Amino acid sequence: MELELEYRKAKFNDLTAIVELLAEDFLGKTRERFSQELDHRYSNAFNLIDSDPNQFLMVVTHKNIVIATCHLTIIPSLTYQGAKRLQIEAVRVSRQYRSTGIGKWMMDRATEYAKNNKVKIIQLTTNKQRSGSIDFYMSCGFETTHVGMKKHL
Repeated sequence: MELELEYRKAKFNDLTAIVELLAEDFLGKTRERFSQELDHRYSNAFNLIDSDPNQFLMVVTHKNIVIATCHLTIIPSLTYQGAKRLQIEAVRVSRQYRSTGIGKWMMDRATEYAKNNKVKIIQLTTNKQRSGSIDFYMSCGFETTHVGMKKHL
């Protein structure tokens, strides 16, 4: 299936579709609250992301419908002689479009974004329960080089 895909920076009116994607998977169901009337915390977070020049909340569309998303953050760093990093988070593809190449297409756009912004290292984390995601990221050229840790507050 050949899809006509476009990507762009998310707009506020994409927020409901983005949250729906976040809530769609087995882990998202336990931590997100999706409804047509979104919790104000999502709007607040979107506004913070949208106003920060180091943030790029990407949406992928097919026929003007949001079918995938990821959140890109440029992180200035002193390591690697002052190199910039790109953190990729919240990667989601709509259930009906999975295994069609959209994830790879989106990771390629994220890589282009990194290169255009003179980023030297792209990094991401994924939950260990997402074994398919780990395999997917490795197929995109990522390596398991570090141990990631989180502390929930």
